[in-house]
Amino acid sequence: MSEQKSTVWDANLYLKFADHRTRPALDLMGRLDPANGARPGHAIYDLGCGAGNISRILAERFPGAPVIGIDSSEEMLAKARNQTTDARVTFEKGDLAHFKPGPPPGILYSNAAYQWLDGHIDMFPDLVKLLPSGGQLAIQMPRNHEAPSHASMNEAAQAGPWRDKLTKVRPIVRVEEPERYYDVLKPLCSDLEVWETIYQQPLTGKDPVAQYTSSTGLRPYLELLQEPERSEFYETYAALLRKAYPTRPDGITLFPFRRLFIVARRA
Repeated sequence: MSEQKSTVWDANLYLKFADHRTRPALDLMGRLDPANGARPGHAIYDLGCGAGNISRILAERFPGAPVIGIDSSEEMLAKARNQTTDARVTFEKGDLAHFKPGPPPGILYSNAAYQWLDGHIDMFPDLVKLLPSGGQLAIQMPRNHEAPSHASMNEAAQAGPWRDKLTKVRPIVRVEEPERYYDVLKPLCSDLEVWETIYQQPLTGKDPVAQYTSSTGLRPYLELLQEPERSEFYETYAALLRKAYPTRPDGITLFPFRRLFIVARRA
């Protein structure tokens, strides 16, 4: 996952919820044309590849093309390289805001990465222009910034002696309404799909929603604090989420999560 440059990612915590994070990635992948991935001389790029689990699935789905994972986190890239044995899958450090491909891309794929970047909507036409005619751009971004899971981050940040320290955290980048992305991309595309899905994610354990966000959206807050303030801030945030996402009698906590999908084919 591409992230704020000051953030060090906990790959193991991120992968704890791999099943829930993988499902939208597979739903996005399922809308790609398998024949398009076998273009001679073209590669598939996984932009914001994180720990590489989706890069490896892309290689299985498109066996005729090399897959190149791009991410800015050294920890995630180390995890990806250690867990990958397919020689067709390689990983490179890169900044998605200034992405320049090596081998020309046939498919540009990104699962839950561009929501970290200011102005990402303006980057998407440039990504389409990197593709050959018929090449595909596939992007998924969480669009949960108004949900309690994310709104409570700022509420908790304002609720304790850590307030001044946490003013340095950049607010979560807004993912726009679906029609904004459609309007920006349609002039460049022969085919364009934009849709949203709300996943009702069943979670278990103590404060599972807080654990879920601790490896992503909450991470920049936690890294600015030292103990005991870090634990106190986390508990303040977790308490807010217990009210917003109560545990059901069967022990399950349902966490609704909205995601935006884009699949574009260049004209």
